[in-house]
Amino acid sequence: MPSSLRRPLIVGSGIAGLYVALRLRELGHNPTIVTKARLEESNTRYAQGGIAAAIGPDDSARLHFRDTVAAGAGLVDIPAARLLTEDAPRRIAELVRFGVRFDTVNGVVALGREAAHSRARVVHAGGDATGLTVEETLRERVVEAGIDVRERTVLRRLVPGRAKANPTAILSDPDGDGAEETDPRPVVLATGGAGGLYRNSSNPSITTGEGLAIAFRAGALLTDMEFVQFHPTVLRLPGAHPFLITEALRGEGAVLRNSRGERFMPRYHPQAELAPRDIVSRAIVRELERTKGATVFLDATGIPRERLFGRFPTICHFLVTHGLEPDRTPIPVVPMAHYTIGGVRTDLEGRTSIRGLYACGEVASTGVHGANRLASNSLLEGLVFGERVVLQIRRPHPGAPAPPQRTLTIAWPPRGEGRAGRRPLDEIRDLLWTHVGIVRDAERLGEAVRRFSDIGAASEPTDPSELPSRAAHASLTACLIASAALARTESRGAHYRSDYAVPRPSWRTHLGLARSGARRPAHPL
Repeated sequence: MPSSLRRPLIVGSGIAGLYVALRLRELGHNPTIVTKARLEESNTRYAQGGIAAAIGPDDSARLHFRDTVAAGAGLVDIPAARLLTEDAPRRIAELVRFGVRFDTVNGVVALGREAAHSRARVVHAGGDATGLTVEETLRERVVEAGIDVRERTVLRRLVPGRAKANPTAILSDPDGDGAEETDPRPVVLATGGAGGLYRNSSNPSITTGEGLAIAFRAGALLTDMEFVQFHPTVLRLPGAHPFLITEALRGEGAVLRNSRGERFMPRYHPQAELAPRDIVSRAIVRELERTKGATVFLDATGIPRERLFGRFPTICHFLVTHGLEPDRTPIPVVPMAHYTIGGVRTDLEGRTSIRGLYACGEVASTGVHGANRLASNSLLEGLVFGERVVLQIRRPHPGAPAPPQRTLTIAWPPRGEGRAGRRPLDEIRDLLWTHVGIVRDAERLGEAVRRFSDIGAASEPTDPSELPSRAAHASLTACLIASAALARTESRGAHYRSDYAVPRPSWRTHLGLARSGARRPAHPL
């Protein structure tokens, strides 16, 4: 095997990237991790709820599979969901082997229940600090293993290889200086999603979707970009930055009340506060409009203080620090952008439509979430499909994801000079929130596509040898989300159109996004 094939490049340092790097090292490879911030900085770090896995005595992979399919609103890829739910217990065991210490009660792993789950099956660590615990543990193992890590290093461009060659990657520092080109090697995209592009988001600021834009520019097929999940309960409090309030709190008995003190979720869904996230988010929007309130309130005062503070120490400490006692006072919350369901199209082995380019975690579109992700399946997805990527890199064999029945072709860069304000990233964030948010319609989506195209035309480099800027990548990712949302003339899962308020059978299919003029690979590769 050529030496370059034993040195895969992993872009991103969340759970998917760290797990893939560790497993590759165990199998004799020498991977390099590049991350645009610190090694430990990723969306994984902020995941509070936990990881879903059917390990309880009253649970099974079949039930987990059933809940995953039900939440996905008719678009879940069935083989992907079976793989996810059947492999989940093994991946949890792998994390334990790497040193992750999940919470236990009397020596038995503690299991929480979250929205749309029929069983308590969410393992957690440090109460509500699961993501932080997993991230720190895997980071320690990466350092101990001596894996090459390049912090403050950004992927700027991918160049597909000719014939059977692997892609090359162009890297630089975050300011665009010191650009360098790698030799051809397998590249694993684990760059996370694009939730940070929204003005109101539960994500850290680094989750701005560059991996999606770079893959699209290189000719990779993307799917399901219209499905952006909004988390219903993010703290909105003067003087505090947005802070996720895990739905595991609702699983423990917390209820939602409007500004009048009325519990409202039973009016919207039989599962009330444990309804799927899209339903809860839209219900909150309607209550805010109906009552003219600035927030709704998550009322956890019915949970005994000892249990509340013991199960959710991170949340309670944060709230107390900001002057709010959650056992006495309801928590002011609103929905915010949270998770990018779509992404770079992959098959079950993590292969993309570009030879030698793999994707796993939030940047990938496996079809396992359908139109609406089941809570706590996200970290699990990074583990399960990260393992598939590892096995594929170890023993590559031909294959590629099948294109969906519908594919929208988009020309990029846009034609014309375009126009962009002095702060294009701020305008992109505002437009995504106001025009491509929880409730959408053709007029606002069309305006968003036009404006993102204008910003893109003004931000793209005029010299093809120049590397795209952050604004250029952001405008492209935003345009892909808005274009897909405009094309899907129905409501399904996390995608809700007020002008097409019901699902349509003709749209029970994935929507692909392809760059105009991109070379479409033959199948198999």
